[in-house]
Amino acid sequence: MAGPDENNPGVIGPGNIQEGLRGRVGKFPVATGTNRRALSNINRNIIGGPPYPCAVNKRGLSEKYVAQLANKQQQQLEPEEIKKPVRPVPISSEPEDCNIIDVEDCKTSDDFSAPTFVQHTEAMLEEIDRMDEVEMEDVEEEPVLDIDGCDKRDPLAVVEYIDDLYNFYKKAERSGCVPPNYMAQQFDINDRMRGILIDWLIEVHYKFELMEETLYLTVNLIDRFLAVHPVVRKKLQLVGVTAMLLACKYEEVSVPVVEDLILISDKAYSRKEVLDMEKNMVNALQFNLSVPTPYVFMRRFLKASQCDRKLELLAFFIIELCLVEYNMLKFPPSLLAAAAIYTAQCTLSGTKQWSKTNEWYTGYSEQQLTECSRLMVNFHRIAGTGKLTGAHRKYSTSKFGNAAKNEPAGFLLDPPF
Repeated sequence: MAGPDENNPGVIGPGNIQEGLRGRVGKFPVATGTNRRALSNINRNIIGGPPYPCAVNKRGLSEKYVAQLANKQQQQLEPEEIKKPVRPVPISSEPEDCNIIDVEDCKTSDDFSAPTFVQHTEAMLEEIDRMDEVEMEDVEEEPVLDIDGCDKRDPLAVVEYIDDLYNFYKKAERSGCVPPNYMAQQFDINDRMRGILIDWLIEVHYKFELMEETLYLTVNLIDRFLAVHPVVRKKLQLVGVTAMLLACKYEEVSVPVVEDLILISDKAYSRKEVLDMEKNMVNALQFNLSVPTPYVFMRRFLKASQCDRKLELLAFFIIELCLVEYNMLKFPPSLLAAAAIYTAQCTLSGTKQWSKTNEWYTGYSEQQLTECSRLMVNFHRIAGTGKLTGAHRKYSTSKFGNAAKNEPAGFLLDPPF
């Protein structure tokens, strides 16, 4: 005789089915008593499985429900340990709208694609990896050094506004430049005569032991005066002597007397002629002697290059070679200074060297310095030959570290690949 259904836990009657489904979603299929245990196993398999197409694909599941399952699944999973999916228990009778799929078979099946949240997660991980790689590349880049950090307690270094000063110099340097073809308006002199005059003034500057900035201002005053005032050949040396007198009055503490300059010019001019030319020059230049010369930029850029005495002397030798050359007037003073330091670094190291710190403080990249640097290497190669050898003889002495005896950086003349 069969007992009541409530004493048999394996059998679910119609009444029990209705009561058991009242609190559940009505879209789940009604199964027999033997299927209830199997469905619970399947539920555990779904929750503990990997984040890929799961074991049950029900036609009535909503996207909201799938998202809830995914969130619950990600909270329960540990990143280090993922439980191995359990193979579902076979079911004797399957509803028509329920399709049970093995998880292992699902991994190799091409009929199912990864859910949207899985695709988004993988995309985010790839983006994070890519950002990490970019950050690593940024870390490996050469840093820009703070060259003024050690001078913060030095009031003469004016660290607070040194950058503003050189930004102003960069803007003002054009006002002190002359047209690169100004010699075309001179009817009695040419660029070679200018070179002879400046080469002689380099020797005069050395004999009088004047400050370095005096030479650069002298050359600037000569070019600016010749660019606006025609000069006859026999007065050209007088222009040079007078320009040096003005530069000494502007830069030097102890100024050479006029008689010394007349004597050094082999008494070719009288005191009156020198003073008259001085008046003409300051009037033609409108008393503007405050211009940024290459020397102003050399000091700042040498500090940025962390140079030693050897590099400093070689850089000054190279830029003094450029003072004689008329075709170097096409380059602004800041570029001349940067190219001289770049050429000196390459000469001493034997390789191309231009750091991020140099580029930051000079404002010029290595490519921008190439043209000027190649010209400087040519001047270095022929410095000891010909008639204009004043700078070469000056820097061949022990006082200037025999800088002229360094081998020129011929590899800079090679065409770029």
